[in-house]
Amino acid sequence: MSRIAKSVGLTMTVVSAIGLTACGSSGGNGVAADAKQTVTVWAMGEEGARLQSVTKEFTKEHPNITVKVTPVGWDVVHQKLVAAAAAGKLPDMAQMGSTMMGEFISLDVLEPVDTQTFDKNDFFPAAWNGNVQDGKVYGVPWYADTRALYYRTDLADKAGVTKAPATWKEQSDLASAYQRKAGADWGTALQPGSTGSWQGWLQYLYSAGGELLGQDGKPALDSPEAIKSFTEFGHYFDAGLAKKNFVPGEDVLKGFASGKTPMFQSGPWMVQNIADQAPQLKGKWKVVPVPADKTSTSWVGGASLVTFKGSEHKAAAEEFTKFLSTPKMQAHWYEIAKSLPANKAAWNEPALKSGGDSLSAFKQSLDTAEAVPPMAKWNEFAAQIESALEKIARGADPAATAKQLQKSTEGLVG
Repeated sequence: MSRIAKSVGLTMTVVSAIGLTACGSSGGNGVAADAKQTVTVWAMGEEGARLQSVTKEFTKEHPNITVKVTPVGWDVVHQKLVAAAAAGKLPDMAQMGSTMMGEFISLDVLEPVDTQTFDKNDFFPAAWNGNVQDGKVYGVPWYADTRALYYRTDLADKAGVTKAPATWKEQSDLASAYQRKAGADWGTALQPGSTGSWQGWLQYLYSAGGELLGQDGKPALDSPEAIKSFTEFGHYFDAGLAKKNFVPGEDVLKGFASGKTPMFQSGPWMVQNIADQAPQLKGKWKVVPVPADKTSTSWVGGASLVTFKGSEHKAAAEEFTKFLSTPKMQAHWYEIAKSLPANKAAWNEPALKSGGDSLSAFKQSLDTAEAVPPMAKWNEFAAQIESALEKIARGADPAATAKQLQKSTEGLVG
């Protein structure tokens, strides 16, 4: 259920022709923002399909700038961006998923952000920090995703639990009560390894006070905090509270609606999915910040707006980025796409203030969330974590597995 790109690495030596509009320019001084010009943008998923309508509002303010949006599927965007970078045919700017930033920073194709124009204090810290490497900023946060806990309140009442789980113990106790007293097959949905499983574990690491990389820039995956997070993750499988077998494409919402799996962690898009696909659950569920160990700390995904170094339209791209990142436009984008604003002031706009308890839970999560550090080899790094999680879900010792994981990831950073 992730909106973060699940990209697969490509070698830069394999370049294929791509059927997408690209600028292919070599940079230089570039075109002034007030000159008549066209800015090319690649945008992904649902955003790519919806962004063109927003450009009409921008053109009213900047009639000299035409914005041409090319929608690109999340499943192919990594391949196309890498190929375009190798061929020198990148667009002027693009939407970029949070876990893709490190790779494209390392390819040296991103134009650093002017921090005199964009103020980091306007954005949630984790959304901003995920774009920073060696003191330079390479993207402006557009929207933010974070994880929270969804649970069936009606079945919790049936199980004798009347308060939202706020700690790891309370979450575990609720999962057990769902099984023992409310007829659930499983206490919670938790992916036991395979692609994307790191997304269900990372909030445990951050809530325990751990981090993916230490202050020295090396992996910190065998720290006491990391081992504690792996142990907490693993206990759901050891206790039979979560399924040990991974079923690709399994719809967590079906189990949630039927009551077979009445608790799961996911992002904000699930609020609308539940309303649309399971309207019979109205008033029977809630979403709350991830339960705490030392803290309640989720992680931030989402997407940022980047401008490519080779663009001759950097000034116009900056104007479009400014337009998309204002509080009013970010609130308007929430109304269009239900994507959470990365600009903190947007949450004071009417569209967000009237969002109820669900939006409040995600706002709390964004306030305290941590970033995924930009890593050039994030895909490989994540795959090693996912392999470790699969071993732990099948009963491997968390401490020994963490030690092996530390060794297997040391060569992936630096």
